[in-house]
This record gives sequence, C-alpha cells and structure tokens, in this order.
Amino acid sequence: MFTGIITDIGRIRAVTTGGFGADTRFEISTGYDTATIDLGASIACSGPCLTVVEKGNGWFAVEASGETLRRTSLGLWRDGSRVNLERSLRLGAEMGGHIVTGHIDCVAEIASLSREDASVCYMVKTPSAYLSYVAPKGSVALEGVSLTVNEVDGDCFAINVIRHTQECTTFGEFTVGDPVNLEVDVLARYVARQLGKE
Repeated sequence: MFTGIITDIGRIRAVTTGGFGADTRFEISTGYDTATIDLGASIACSGPCLTVVEKGNGWFAVEASGETLRRTSLGLWRDGSRVNLERSLRLGAEMGGHIVTGHIDCVAEIASLSREDASVCYMVKTPSAYLSYVAPKGSVALEGVSLTVNEVDGDCFAINVIRHTQECTTFGEFTVGDPVNLEVDVLARYVARQLGKE
C-alpha cells in the first residue's frame, strides 16, 4: 500500500527486454539508502507496484511482466527516463495522500495543459470505462502521485498541480499527448461494485 506522496525521483540506468516467456528488467538509480531496502520489497515506480529483485549501492532492479507492460506505460521507459518513486507505507506513518495500491487501471493521456498562476492545470483524457470512478474533489493517482480531481468534462478530467509537486515529481516534464499511468480511487471501485456497476 502507498499514499501517492513521491519521496524520490529515480532514473532508469538499464533496460533488459525479456525474450519469450521472460519479464522485462529495469535497473533504477535512486537516492534511497538501498541498504534499508529488502529484496522482495515493493516500490511504486511511476504508479505500478514493483518488486525489488536485486539491489546495489544507489540502485535497485525490478521486473515487469507482460501484463504490467500492457496495462502501463513502462514499455516506453529507456535509459535515462525519470521515474517517480515511493516506498511502501509503514504502519503508523503519516497518511499524506490517499490509499494507493499500485495496481494501474489504464493509461490515460495529457489532453491539454494551461498555467494558472504558479500551478498547472492538466486535462487528462481517460478511457470511458474508468471515468465513472472519477468524481470532482475525489482522488486519483497519476504516475503514482496522489491528486485531487477539479472537474470531469466529457472524456477528460482536470487536475491542478502546484509548483512543489511539479518540482518534486516528473509532472514538470509532461507535454500534450504524453501517456500517464492512472489508478482510480480504490474506494470508488468498491462502492461501484457494491452498487452492481462493475
């Protein structure tokens, strides 16, 4: 479990594409003290919850299955790509964002962006199957970042990203047309299931 509060920006340092029946391996440079990361630990990497399979001084490696690559934008990662990182929530830690599982629902797309004072408003085009889980003033996680929905308009929803979040995540790099990993609010998903809408 995660909160959507990014604590490091990692950088892809190696990609090993899996052959037949193999997963794709990513090595990620990080500012985390890797001595405190256990093998098998979960780290959210721009949204998806991935398992640490190897580590060294200042880096760790994860593997992504074919299902993960189909559901996310990880297949676009290359050497040098920057990645939002969050270690899993520890019992008793501050819950700064919202409940994030690291299970990506779909890849959405930045439809437009506009500056509003020091903030940037992003319109995010979303597959219709997931828009029913998005509500004004509700929560979503984009690229692993916990964000509040401003409005829903047609096949898009709007979020405002403050300067701090732009500087401390990869949001400052996004342009129109970029794909973003979307996880809808897990509470909205459970409510929809109880109401027989899923």
